[in-house]
Parts: sequence; structure tokens; C-alpha cells
Amino acid sequence: MTVPQLSPELLEQRPELYPDHKKLLALPEKIIQFGTGVLLRGLPDFFVNKANQQNIFNGRIVVVKSTSQGGVDAFGIQKNIFSHSIRGIENGKQIDETVINSAISRTLSASNNWPEILECAHNPEMQIVISNTTEVGIQFVEDNLQASPPISFPGKLTAFLYERFKAFNGSAESGMVIVPTELIVGNGTKLREIVLKQAAQHALGTDFITWLEQHNQFCNSLVDRIVPGKPDAETVAELTEKSGYKDDLLIVSEVYSLWAIEGDAQVKSVLNFAQADKGVVIEPNIDLFRELKLRLLNGTHTLASGLCFLQGLNTVRESMENAETAKFIAGVMLNELAPAIPYAVDPARAQEFGNQVLDRFRNPFIRHQLIDITVQYTAKMKMRNIPTLLNHYQKTSEVPALFAKGFAAFLLFMKPVQLVDGIYSGERNGETYPIRCDAVAYFADQWEKADSSTDLVQKVLADENLWGANLTTLPGFEKAVTENIKQLSKQETAIN
Repeated sequence: MTVPQLSPELLEQRPELYPDHKKLLALPEKIIQFGTGVLLRGLPDFFVNKANQQNIFNGRIVVVKSTSQGGVDAFGIQKNIFSHSIRGIENGKQIDETVINSAISRTLSASNNWPEILECAHNPEMQIVISNTTEVGIQFVEDNLQASPPISFPGKLTAFLYERFKAFNGSAESGMVIVPTELIVGNGTKLREIVLKQAAQHALGTDFITWLEQHNQFCNSLVDRIVPGKPDAETVAELTEKSGYKDDLLIVSEVYSLWAIEGDAQVKSVLNFAQADKGVVIEPNIDLFRELKLRLLNGTHTLASGLCFLQGLNTVRESMENAETAKFIAGVMLNELAPAIPYAVDPARAQEFGNQVLDRFRNPFIRHQLIDITVQYTAKMKMRNIPTLLNHYQKTSEVPALFAKGFAAFLLFMKPVQLVDGIYSGERNGETYPIRCDAVAYFADQWEKADSSTDLVQKVLADENLWGANLTTLPGFEKAVTENIKQLSKQETAIN
């Protein structure tokens, strides 16, 4: 028997799957979202869909994909409808449910559909911009705002906002609420600065710049939900059998969810989907939420992913089931990172949050691939962990031994053994793995030139352009990293 594909047609045949689907699929477009990734679909899009079902927000999302490759076809086949499996433990109870999400109306390719994307700026109901373009996406680059499309995300956003400014003659009501979710400290503030710089550099006029400054709100935000990449075949088969339909856009997430947004009463009014779920928090200051998540959850992920992967493990869950790596993860998080968060955090609150994170890492349903966590490894290490390391040394000259071990594993992971078709690969236990990091060519060069691991560590740690600080000046850190590299290099890569 052929398993049907999830689609509006299937919902017509099986209305019990998604009550009121006709009404929900007819809602107007109110959000433009740059990014199709699973995090956006598993968190912001989840909240919007939930609010629509509760008759609160009543709006849909136009999604912009940065490239023309992949993803768009799958969205097209299913008319942008997808299912979201939510699995884990909440308040001691096991949760295992699947919801259908119809929040996305269209998925457009920036490369192929730029005129259609700009046309969205003419929609008076479209008041919200959401983005997730990874940590390296919010950068100023020399761009051409007349291109179709501009190269960078901030360039695309500037062109979009300029189109809107012209369409509505710079009216106050046409201003937008822009909420980037990239894991960068002050992501909204930084994006605003880049957009203003692009506007000035391209001489778009003082009236446009005034409109940007006075009538658009760029909100710092933080997202926190574990949404792994594409589910494995076993999970897909299990959920397909359970639901009775096939879904090529299926995502799986944990139960826990948080979207903390920095904003005022006006932001709350526009983002009224926040009323549908306690996971959306809109407050004047979200620094505490950001620091706890960035330093403990993400920082631990970054320090542990390379170490656990090189020791033969593939997922966070496997790492928590292995006694040695589980001890490392708990130790580095609670004993080294938590006390050194570069923000005034109540130690008890940090420990409480850390223990919650460890429970989330143990989620039996989530298969979070370690190799996925290593994407843009260097940028993540710099943003998530170097400030904590520097703050540690502000408090004590004692070497953070577990941090040094995780950093050594990072350097080993970033050691390429081959370059094929522009893709660098490392080697684990005789098999290659992709190194998906913008800094990989730098590390390939450093490893090739280094006379020894001691030489490699010294040069990389001393590179202020890479880290924003000379890490060789931290007492004992260079020596500890060097010793760990030597020790890890001698170990068998697989844990028996």
C-alpha cells in the first residue's frame, strides 16, 4: 500500500489530521522569514502556528531561501505544510506528540524569485521580519543593493526595507519589527548597525535613514530549543507508520522551548503570537536568558562536540550514555563554564539551568548529531566560549583543565587530511568527515606549516585576529592544550 504524502489534498481527505485547515491555509501573509532551517521551523514557526490555531495571530510566513539549491522543491510538493514531532520529558512526564504546521504560505528562492520577495514589501499587513542565517550571516560586506539579489543577508534586508519605504512613502505605520535569531550577542543591535551602514554607503537618503531609525525596531533575541537536523531513517519510518502519511519536511524537537525577545509594548502588540505560548518572552532586557543559554548549553555543545566525535560517538545522547564523556560534559558545564559566565548571574540559577540542560541532553528521543554542531566551529568557539575563558582568568589563574581538553579536541577536529572539490575533510578511525567551517583553509595552512603540535598550538592561540585576544598570555592554558593534543592524538578514536 502506497503511503500518501502530506499535502493540502491529504488534509481534505483526512480532516481529522488538521481541523480548520481551510481557514488556517487562507490566512494573510504577515511575516517574511530569511531561512528555511529546522530551528526556525521548530521554534518561531511553531509559535506562529500555535497562535493561528488559537485564533490569536492569524497570519502566515513567506520564507526566503538564500540559494536555489535544495529545500524549495520539498516545500513546493507539500505546499509548505510539514509535521513537527515533539518528544521528551516535561515535569516528569513523557511527551510524544506530532503537530501539523501550516504557518508557511510560500517558500521563495532569493536567487530565482527576488522580484517576488521585494513585492512582499508592498503588503501593509507584513510587519515582521525573522531571520536565522547562522552566526556568520550578520556581517557587513561590500554589497550591491541593486543586484537581484544582494549577496549578504543584511544587504537583502536593506534592499527589502528600502522597497517598503518607497512603497509607503516612509509612513510611520509601515515600519517593521525585525527579530534576528542568529546566536550572536546583541544580534538585533548589530543587524541594525549594518543596515544603517549599508543605507549610508549606498546613499539611500536621509529620509530613509530617519525612517529606519524611528519607525523600525531591531530586537535582540535568543532562541533555545534543540531541533536536530534531518531525522534518521529509523525515526522517519516510525513516525510515518504512526501518522499514516509521508513527510519529507518532518522535523523533530525536544519539548522545551524559549524565544526571548527584547522589546517594548509596541513590539508585544505586533508580535501578539507570544500570547499563545509561555515559551515566548518579550522583556526590556534578555541578557540573563542569553548568557545562560549561550555559555552553558551552546558553550558546552561546542567544547564537547569535537571531543566526543573524535572518540567515536555520533550524537549528544550517545555522549551522555558514555560514562567518560558524560563526566566531561557535566564537569565542563557546571564546574568551569557556569562559574565564569561573563555576566552577573546568581550561581544557584546557573547551576539550576545547567542541570536542566543536562536533562535535555539525555532526551532519549533526540538524536542530535555531533557533526552538525561542528558547523562553523571556529566562529562558535570564539563567540560562545572565548569570553567565558577570559572571564575565568579574570577570577583565577588556575587552568580550566576540561576547557583545555575540549579546545585541544577542536584543534584536532580542524586538521584536514584531504581537499576534494573544494571540501576539506578530517579523518576519524580511518574514515573521513566534512569540516564545514569558514576558517578551515586557515587551519589547513597552520597544520601544514607547523613543525609540531606545540608549534601549532602556540601560533593558533596567539592569533588575535582569530580570537580577539592572545590566548598564550593566559597562565598555563597553552601548555594544557598542547598536552591534551598529544594525549588525544595517541588515544584510539573509537570507544569500546
